[in-house]
Amino acid sequence: MRIFHILSEIPDVGNGIVNAAIDLAAGQAEQGHTVVIASAGGGHEQLLRRLSIGHLPLDQTHRPMQLMKAVFTLRRYLREFQPDIVHIHVITGLLLGWFLTRFTGHPLVAHVQNVHERKFAMMRLADRVIVCSEAVGKTMQEMGVPEAKIRVVHNAPLQSPRLPALNSVPLASIERPAIVTVCGMNHRKGIADLISAFEQAAPEIPDAHLYLVGDGAEIGIFQRQANASHCRNRIHFEGFQSTPQSYMQVADIFVLASRREAFGLVLVEARQVGCAIVASDVDGIPEALDYGAAGILFPPSDVPALTGHLIRLLTDDLERKIWQQKALLGAQRFHYSTMARGVSDVYRELLLKEPYPQIRPTEAPTMKN
Repeated sequence: MRIFHILSEIPDVGNGIVNAAIDLAAGQAEQGHTVVIASAGGGHEQLLRRLSIGHLPLDQTHRPMQLMKAVFTLRRYLREFQPDIVHIHVITGLLLGWFLTRFTGHPLVAHVQNVHERKFAMMRLADRVIVCSEAVGKTMQEMGVPEAKIRVVHNAPLQSPRLPALNSVPLASIERPAIVTVCGMNHRKGIADLISAFEQAAPEIPDAHLYLVGDGAEIGIFQRQANASHCRNRIHFEGFQSTPQSYMQVADIFVLASRREAFGLVLVEARQVGCAIVASDVDGIPEALDYGAAGILFPPSDVPALTGHLIRLLTDDLERKIWQQKALLGAQRFHYSTMARGVSDVYRELLLKEPYPQIRPTEAPTMKN
């Protein structure tokens, strides 16, 4: 197949929408498809060249004249590339793609990686709407997206060429026992809840340290919260890290305390290295953790519950080791080629009118670190 993806940009800064799209494109290229991405560009361009994935410049800046220019540019790309499928990942790309494909007849597929913004209900304009979790699918239905258009394909990043081989990643030099989170520094990720839980647990686990890996516009708010804490010397803001696996591999506990989360790619990466995981029971997180079989779930924003889990896992070595083993069990189903196969099923349904499989394969190639 000839597959044409539309993204706003492709920066290498930990953006979940971009990372999932790059993983998908890599899997599709490996399957033998001809893949092109149109975007404003960014740090992943070198990787695309290495994978023989085409990249075409497309500026979708929200200015009337620029958007008009983008329409003509995209029309030329479609005419020259003649794709079998147009696959969009962002709202502006959806509007441009929808407008053009109504004239060209190309099937339009939308991909939703976001569960908390109502604007994504506009994805219903596409012929099919791929969602990264069952939870996002239900939310899209509540927003008015027809159930008949929705197809669930879980995000699957493991062994993607985007990620480094684990044995090539240097281990972070941190104080242990260590509690680690990797996420954007914003309130939706539950950072304030995690800091509060650590502060309450600190007297029971006096040697433990908390490492917050990531960046974001609200980081100053959380730094002030941490600086006001009695355990401020044990709370560390590490900023954005291009290889967060260096922290995951030495973490005693990995936490994702999100208040909303469509899926959580980082949870799958934490499973791969065998972290004992604690995460909020919200949206798509349970699906990333096999509904609690691969990690401990707690109610979102429930600071006392999170506090209790931190204390128990850091004071009970046996239980922590059990959860480390549980995280590893079954993680291989999130191999990036599995996601590519699932998306190919959606394409095939559109192009060949084949029924969409009701049972997705759970096995994937054996992973090697």
